[in-house]
Amino acid sequence: MKELAIPGGLSQLEAHAAENLSPEALGYIRAGAGDRDTTRANAAAFRRWEVKRRVGRKPAKVDLSTTILGTRMPAPVIFAPVGVQTLAHPDGDLASARAAAELGLTYVHSTQGAYKMEDVAAANGDGSRWYQLYWPTDDELVVSFLRRARAAGYTHLMITLDTTLLGWRPLDLDIGYSPFLENKGIANYTSDPVFQRKHMPVPAEVAPLAAGIAFARVFQNPGLSWNQLPLIRENWDGPILLKGIQSPRDARLAIKHDIDGIVVSNHGGRQVDGAIASLDALSPVVKAVDGRMPVLFDSGIRTGRDAFKALALGADAVLVGRPYLYGLALDGQRGTRRVMRSLVDELEEEVRKARHRSHRTLSRSSLTRAR
Repeated sequence: MKELAIPGGLSQLEAHAAENLSPEALGYIRAGAGDRDTTRANAAAFRRWEVKRRVGRKPAKVDLSTTILGTRMPAPVIFAPVGVQTLAHPDGDLASARAAAELGLTYVHSTQGAYKMEDVAAANGDGSRWYQLYWPTDDELVVSFLRRARAAGYTHLMITLDTTLLGWRPLDLDIGYSPFLENKGIANYTSDPVFQRKHMPVPAEVAPLAAGIAFARVFQNPGLSWNQLPLIRENWDGPILLKGIQSPRDARLAIKHDIDGIVVSNHGGRQVDGAIASLDALSPVVKAVDGRMPVLFDSGIRTGRDAFKALALGADAVLVGRPYLYGLALDGQRGTRRVMRSLVDELEEEVRKARHRSHRTLSRSSLTRAR
């Protein structure tokens, strides 16, 4: 692995990481659904806003600390759940979880992790960690996932709503590649006693293709509905967030169903093409919530300046995905740590240059429309 280098800034990470990734890995990580219009829309939405510079003295110290649903954070920046991280580096989720702990940032472990949740929890040590659930068709398996996550020290549950079906991603299809059929990204399933008993006829290491097919049979759950949420409440005693909210109506439904927090996200454009950019969806959702629950933001964050804009438009914290994965590809745990450290430092500097002492005083008036 070459040493991490970011000569053009965080926005240039993808180009540098591409040199270290196989075509299959790069295709999977970069892939967007359809023509990737949603992925491009996410990026374009950030360019429509500029940071408003204020005259006067820059504060000597900026406080980025925050608390989200009882989790104390040194900055409003969270490691987003990202699956199959071994495509970027053999240590995958383990390296990212260690890096998050070193930085004091919250790590969200994906159901599609390349390492099982217990091993990732051990790597994260005393760090802050949440668990992200893709809700499978087997409710007994859902309950098993929740109990394992709670036992392993995951404090918050993040349910992803926009992936009840896998997106149509031409980059993957053109290469003819799916990591799941190679027994990658399904460690939480193949290590689960319910999955082993009900769905996997032989050990995954003996028949990886059979394990991948068994996973595919339970993963896709297009019939998922609000009426099924009581199952989670009965088996999870911590805060619950819903990821994939894009409309004020769904935000109000989340409040009605006593959800604790939401994540405005379109999955980085990976699942549905032609969707509204997440940044464009953010302000209407924040207005609908009206302070009744925290609103987190995901999809399109590449730099500290991007994070500034999302926070100014009402997000309580942002989730960062692809950038730390590119850092992982370049330099493993050190690369991931450096990328996320750089993003937090850049956010701090943006807040300072805007003459704010904390991100908590940012608002829509901190931005102006690009000309």
